[in-house]
Amino acid sequence: MNNKRFMRRAITKAKEGIRRGQTPFGACIVKNGLVIASAHNGVWADTDILAHAEMRAIRLACKKLRSVDLSGCVIYSTCEPCPMCFSACHWAKISKIVYGARIADAKELGFSELVISNADMKRLGGSRIKLKGGFLKAECLELFRAWDRLEDKRAY
Repeated sequence: MNNKRFMRRAITKAKEGIRRGQTPFGACIVKNGLVIASAHNGVWADTDILAHAEMRAIRLACKKLRSVDLSGCVIYSTCEPCPMCFSACHWAKISKIVYGARIADAKELGFSELVISNADMKRLGGSRIKLKGGFLKAECLELFRAWDRLEDKRAY
């Protein structure tokens, strides 16, 4: 698989979200080398605190595949999934999470993050999800910087 291409798809979605007044997060779900779904954060647009990029992408993937079982899928996320999103990935049986920035990076920028790493959640919960962190991290951190430069922005 072309990991860079898929992560850059998530980055592109995050940029789209930033242009639409959303926070700087994007996700892309891939199965068998094909993009199944991609989304940006939509918390403010949807007035839905659950509308994280990963959650929106999982919803779209489940609808497209007509299943809640996303076994064999890989999710590319511009930031390490929060505990809610990691749990959704686990319950959807996503096989692997590839992420760029860390939860701690988002917390440093002022996001209301619970700084519990995916590695800790995996270990404590006995999840089988494979993890690859720090992937294209510099490009993902640039999303935070671009968002931070905006005069009219909101964090949550």
